[in-house]
Amino acid sequence: MKVTVERADLLKSLSHVHRVVERRNTIPILANVLVRADKSKLAFKATDLDLEVVETIAAEVGQAGVTTVPAHMFYDIVRKLPEGTQVVLESTGERAVLTIRAGRSRFTLQTLPESDFPDLAAGDMPHRFTLAAADLKRLINKTQFAISTEETRYYLNGIYLHTSGSGKNLKLRAVATDGHRLAQVDLDAPAGVDGMPGVIVPRKTVGEVQRLIEDIDGEVQVELSPSKIRFTVGNVVLTSKLIDGTFPDYARVIPVGNDKLLEVEKGEFEQAVDRVSTVSSERGRAVKLSLTGGKMTLSVNNPDSGSATEELEVTYEADPLDIGFNSRYLLDIAAQIEGDTAILKLADPGSPTLIEEKAGKGALYVLMPMRV
Repeated sequence: MKVTVERADLLKSLSHVHRVVERRNTIPILANVLVRADKSKLAFKATDLDLEVVETIAAEVGQAGVTTVPAHMFYDIVRKLPEGTQVVLESTGERAVLTIRAGRSRFTLQTLPESDFPDLAAGDMPHRFTLAAADLKRLINKTQFAISTEETRYYLNGIYLHTSGSGKNLKLRAVATDGHRLAQVDLDAPAGVDGMPGVIVPRKTVGEVQRLIEDIDGEVQVELSPSKIRFTVGNVVLTSKLIDGTFPDYARVIPVGNDKLLEVEKGEFEQAVDRVSTVSSERGRAVKLSLTGGKMTLSVNNPDSGSATEELEVTYEADPLDIGFNSRYLLDIAAQIEGDTAILKLADPGSPTLIEEKAGKGALYVLMPMRV
């Protein structure tokens, strides 16, 4: 194999694929990235057996070939090469090494045979649709924070992607919950989603897709089956296994009878929660909201360090109420609110609170209260 490629193109591509590779691997081949040169194209493939990323870039191919090299070391070498250089990758069948040359630098990396590299057999993906990258970004950004990290409830370790409604009211919905808070976001359903199964996209996959679409303005093609999902973003193809489990009936925890309405200026509320929570304990992070008339008093009382209070003017006309929340969770939800005003629909100190955007753009959040 002999290939010449621009350092910038090589670095961008490796920055996408090397992240999939786990730093610690008991199977040596999984620490490697597959490098394939053919017909003026250079393709990279990395996998952790649950997730696979393939990216193809243009290159000057002198001799076609394929090999595998340590992913993180390869990425670090390219990252440290001078900007603007041409990088030559070369290997011969006689020695199990890949030579990397750029300017006056020369590296040789040990390789493993391509035949050992696993393939994440995707099988048939009967459902496919196209989403604007901005829409997919919105679905992920507004729900990702609520994904559970508790391994025992593995079916909560991802975003539940499914359809809701029917006919003209058909929506593509993303839901995530960790049992303490829930985030739900709807989009008008793109063509092709009708009849798709509800799937749970794993947390790691969600993070990788988020990074891939960070600076993209185009479209993302999504294909899925009951066990796998594939995202195609430009010249990057990301295929992932789905979480094999049943997502709970989340609709049961979304309150419908909360009649105490609170309207608050989102920016002021966020800053006030952030300020008073400075003295909260690391473990509890509890902040108390006392509502009466058009006034909200936020207070934190930590026996170990001190206390804090702050008053805000709000729109609230129901009976006086004291309710406590985890300040971190409140801030996570406030950060997702679009527009200037947040609406909190409350019931009592022991029942979940519904939080919505006044702009009403298809997003809602549920937060469980705390004892304070």
